[in-house]
Amino acid sequence: MIRWLIGLALIASPAWADAPARVVSINLCTDQLAMLVAAPGQLASVSYLARDPYSSAMAEEAATYPTNRGQAEDLLTLRPDLVLAGPYSSPATVAMLDRLGLRVATFDMGTDLDSIRTNLQRMGDVLGQRDRADRIMAQFDRDLAALQADLRPERRAALYGANGYSSGQDSLAAAILAAAGLSNVAADLGLPQGGFVPLEDLVMADPDLIVTSRRQPRASRAEEVMDHPVLRAITPGRQVVTASDRDWACGTPHVLRAVAQLRQVAP
Repeated sequence: MIRWLIGLALIASPAWADAPARVVSINLCTDQLAMLVAAPGQLASVSYLARDPYSSAMAEEAATYPTNRGQAEDLLTLRPDLVLAGPYSSPATVAMLDRLGLRVATFDMGTDLDSIRTNLQRMGDVLGQRDRADRIMAQFDRDLAALQADLRPERRAALYGANGYSSGQDSLAAAILAAAGLSNVAADLGLPQGGFVPLEDLVMADPDLIVTSRRQPRASRAEEVMDHPVLRAITPGRQVVTASDRDWACGTPHVLRAVAQLRQVAP
């Protein structure tokens, strides 16, 4: 009888019974992946940036979680059995956690849409939630296919942000453009990794579409270039999109909101 009860308990136990029970994320992008994939009660804390509506695509969801600032002393009080980190998380913090015997999973966010699938699968594996991750990935693929139906011949877009910075061809931003049927003029300007584009070069590039960043709440001199008379002079007759950085910052399914916005203005 006892053996039968034990066997029944094992069958009835959830798939994530052996998964980490207290997960803490210290990176904006792993915050969002974990909020998507984790089982209820499994995620104990996210980084403070997860609540920033200008940086996080899941700021409202993050409001229900305790936050941390990625300091080892703070993390230890949370008693995690798994810490999720990103490529730019503090090496000193990660090293200390490792010395203390805490498990740390570091995610490389990648620069294309395939990396979103890869990271969803990996998050599902490290959290013991692969079925949940697979369902999210399947929905991501369906939504992407719907957005890419009836794409017109490729048009050219310029990414132009603070200080005239433009993300290069080898970037997640360029992958978002490509998903919407747009090519990145930074490639024509010899900026595969991105860089600062003088207004003269932007004018000569003659893009069909200009994508600028939403202004931050506090004024910044770096953003003044987006008010330059030359830029205003070339925008008539061209489509201009003011992008929400939170949908472009991390490789998560939320990038499809950016793709959808581009498709609306460049169908």
